[in-house]
Amino acid sequence: MRLEKFGLRIQSGKDFELVNPESDPRYRDVWTEYFNIMRRRGVTPDDARTHVRQSTTLIGAMLLRRGDGDALLCGTYGRHKDHLRHINNVIGLKKGAGTYAAMNVLLLPKQTLFVCDTYVNEDPTAEQLAEIAVMAAEEVRRFGIIPKVALLSHSNFGTDDSPSAVKMARARDLIEQRAPELEVEGEMHGDAALSEDIRNRVYPDSRLKGQANLVIMPNLDAANISFNLLKMTGGEGVTIGPVLLGAAMPVHILTPSTTVRRLVNMTALSVVDAGAGR
Repeated sequence: MRLEKFGLRIQSGKDFELVNPESDPRYRDVWTEYFNIMRRRGVTPDDARTHVRQSTTLIGAMLLRRGDGDALLCGTYGRHKDHLRHINNVIGLKKGAGTYAAMNVLLLPKQTLFVCDTYVNEDPTAEQLAEIAVMAAEEVRRFGIIPKVALLSHSNFGTDDSPSAVKMARARDLIEQRAPELEVEGEMHGDAALSEDIRNRVYPDSRLKGQANLVIMPNLDAANISFNLLKMTGGEGVTIGPVLLGAAMPVHILTPSTTVRRLVNMTALSVVDAGAGR
């Protein structure tokens, strides 16, 4: 899908101006449909026309919703939450999902590591963490990898009873109820997640064997900081993502630091998403 056909002109590499929108017969249909979606949420017809003129993410989401595109990548400028707002308004959550989450993938020289939730939930509840872990594990399987999940904390198998530690332990219980087949353990330190020897010294009965490849963080700060530190210190590693979890259609919100290589990788992932009917 080329947005130029919708009357978009790129200026200075990041600014967009809608040029003669009436030249595309879809313009009226798109802003009218957007108004119908948002009319009970404070959006007037004039607002709808203006928003559709100004936001390429909104245009892309509307065209995806209408079937004029198969997948959407956005987010190479601006804030993640602003793009997610449009996605939520237009695309929404998939059936059965209660939250969105973002997962980043690090293809490191010695291992592949999936990190959640790097961009969406500031302080997720135990219930949200359980849902995020299950959604992330499903995505990991789509990479052809068996998920091994670690719920990370400053507490190591009950060494602390702070609210954050208790939350992670509660999330483990909920995951075991929802997905008993999933190899998951926690709450635990980061080194215990990546070293079976360290883990067995403090908790020899752990369900998790070997190295964890999917780490669920207790909050947004921990996830985002950890991912960016690993990204910068991982040597010749390759990063993929953020992969948006929970959306009803194939859409992913990237970041301003996204490289061409990551754009290519995320395009390939989106094509697979679309082919799978996600």
